[in-house]
Amino acid sequence: MKREKSAMLMGAACGLLLALCAVSLCVGSFPLSLSQIGEILQGGLAGEMPARVFWTLRVPRTAVGLLAGLGLGLAGGVYQTVFRNPLASPDLTGVASGASLGAACAIVLGSGGTLAMMAGAFGAGLASLVLVLALVRAARMEHTVTYVLAGVIVSSAADAALMTMKVLADPERELAAIEFWTMGSLAAVTASKLAMLAPAVALPFSLLLLFRRQTAILSLGDETARSLGLEPRRWRAVLLGLTTLMVAALVSVTGVIAFVGLIAPHIAFRLLGRRAGPYLFLCALTGADLLLAADLLARSLSPGAELPLSIFTVLFAVPVLIALLCGRREGGDEDA
Repeated sequence: MKREKSAMLMGAACGLLLALCAVSLCVGSFPLSLSQIGEILQGGLAGEMPARVFWTLRVPRTAVGLLAGLGLGLAGGVYQTVFRNPLASPDLTGVASGASLGAACAIVLGSGGTLAMMAGAFGAGLASLVLVLALVRAARMEHTVTYVLAGVIVSSAADAALMTMKVLADPERELAAIEFWTMGSLAAVTASKLAMLAPAVALPFSLLLLFRRQTAILSLGDETARSLGLEPRRWRAVLLGLTTLMVAALVSVTGVIAFVGLIAPHIAFRLLGRRAGPYLFLCALTGADLLLAADLLARSLSPGAELPLSIFTVLFAVPVLIALLCGRREGGDEDA
């Protein structure tokens, strides 16, 4: 029965994702029909405007949205499983705050170019993980609470530095760029960014799925993990490193997209009823569904303008978090 339910959920999530991808390829300031897309894929309309829009704008944007949703959803599932904390998310290691600071520094102190922002965000995101691991090592306490506290410390320091960058920024140009970047968007995605992003996400994504057994074992506690032949400290560092690498790469292109990594695992858990089997796969698919839906709303609700993605992902999060709160009040699963 569990296997049949899992197969139905995975099929539904994949079906919804395919539908969202199809709509994403069609919707925009220059709409495309499915018949036009079919003709383009068959080699027709070469050199014409529909083909240029499809290959240079729609395909990269949809592909990056798909990668970002899959990556954030999976990262959230890994964090909540490893830390046994329903509020754990990719922001736990300070990667989002660090990446925001790196991008802001590139805007205010650097050239402000796309490559400079990507490099600054990626480097600062990874530096945040290094600082978190250094604080945990200095504390000499290998507990999940220690990682959480270290992440809060690094995030708080990065947020303070980001506020300083906002004060120094030019209000008419630089400040607006920082604010828009910290709310996430796929508006500036290009084929070259997709080419750089794809391998940086695909490798850690594949490894995290490959290591899903180790992730599940860590959720049983350090003592149980050791009894099963797993070294908790080493594997926790490996899993955190892979998720941070993936999230830092994503954030460097899309900006900070709030709550996808937090709510996708909750939705997957509520649907599946367990954190085993295809749970991490379902987390990834749910994250992709959420992000592509948010992007469709971001580009279609305000004609002639793009709205930040986080506006919609935060709205998506509200009913999920209310359901989580009510479930706990009524004595629901503490690990939900």
